[in-house]
Amino acid sequence: MAVRAPGSSMLRLASRLRPPAPSPRSCVPCHGYRIQSRRTLQSASAPPIPEFAFAFDIDGVLVRSSDPLPRAHQALAYLQSQRIPFILLTNGGGKHESERVDDLTRKLEVPIDTSMFVQSHTPFADMDEYKDKTVMVVGGVEDRCRLVAEKYGFKSVVTPGDILTAYPEVWPFSQQLLSYYKTFSRPLPAPIDSSSPPSSLKIDAIFVYNDPRDWGLDTQIILDVLLSEQGILGTYSGKNGQASLPNKGFQQDGQPPLYFSNPDLLWAAKYNLPRLGQGGFREALEGVWAALTGGEKNGVELKKIVMGKPHRPTYEFAEKRLMAHRKHIIGQYDGPLGNLKRVYMVGDNTESDILGANSYVSGEGVDWASVLVETGVHVRGTAPNHPPRKIVKDVWDAVAWAVTQEGWKV
Repeated sequence: MAVRAPGSSMLRLASRLRPPAPSPRSCVPCHGYRIQSRRTLQSASAPPIPEFAFAFDIDGVLVRSSDPLPRAHQALAYLQSQRIPFILLTNGGGKHESERVDDLTRKLEVPIDTSMFVQSHTPFADMDEYKDKTVMVVGGVEDRCRLVAEKYGFKSVVTPGDILTAYPEVWPFSQQLLSYYKTFSRPLPAPIDSSSPPSSLKIDAIFVYNDPRDWGLDTQIILDVLLSEQGILGTYSGKNGQASLPNKGFQQDGQPPLYFSNPDLLWAAKYNLPRLGQGGFREALEGVWAALTGGEKNGVELKKIVMGKPHRPTYEFAEKRLMAHRKHIIGQYDGPLGNLKRVYMVGDNTESDILGANSYVSGEGVDWASVLVETGVHVRGTAPNHPPRKIVKDVWDAVAWAVTQEGWKV
């Protein structure tokens, strides 16, 4: 499991995770999902108010790579027609939320709004303490994650590609990619000048938004920052390796915090076998860190903060967003809304979706029930490391089983 450092960061982050108010787009009428007037609801025979809801992973559950999975539309369209709330809760990312929901609305042929969508780096938008500082964003295609960070309000965003373009000698093994990086890199906000640290480029936080594409370059630049003095590139902290200091002096000299948005080791792509994800990159980075510092056997850890499923702050954020969405779509009925009693977490990855739902203890008393599908990472016939409440073939079977459990007819 990830080391949560600094110790108060996760608590502060969890307390700030507040879902935005649903936008008007979530009222788009489709598949019987229109919001009726109060007068109509008073006179019509209203369906029962569901005391349950759903949270769906995306890759391996609703889509595989970029292609919609069979019966995904059927499952979501049924829920919307019955006014049963759901959100999409994914460890994926790399694009802004508005771009992702537009794409999913088109592919799945159901209206999805940003108020119904939580991806791995969505919580980064709440980190206001870094928005006026210089941060480094890692991962994703070209510099799209930089653009996402800027939409979140970060004013000075640097990528490893920017650094390589300005100083090609920083990583000699990506020289053949320089022409590619030059198409989207930007000038650095400050030079890298080891002879004048006060005027050199300083990084105040590192955010891994999405799966890195150039592992060698990204590993080297992240290590340069973590081994530096106060995050100043071109320097090397004199505290590194001092046995008298905590963590043998590593990351004890004002270096910036390192955030990962997604812990997934594997994910379901178009290839028939699962592919390495952001968690694979993190493991590789930790391996190099251990080789350089001596690692845990030498009393040195890589201090980091890992977001995404299965970690608690992501589920807290998702639960609040789901409650807000539920109030929005069914709160127009007269009478008390009633409490949300159960959320069915439908996923394909036992190490994120299932483990997260199984271990999450809701502060609101909501029961999170895990449902594992066989259309993604999980291999049919194998015993899952973290047993779910139910194993089903696909997302429609998950919905059908869950609503039947709740006494509803499919």
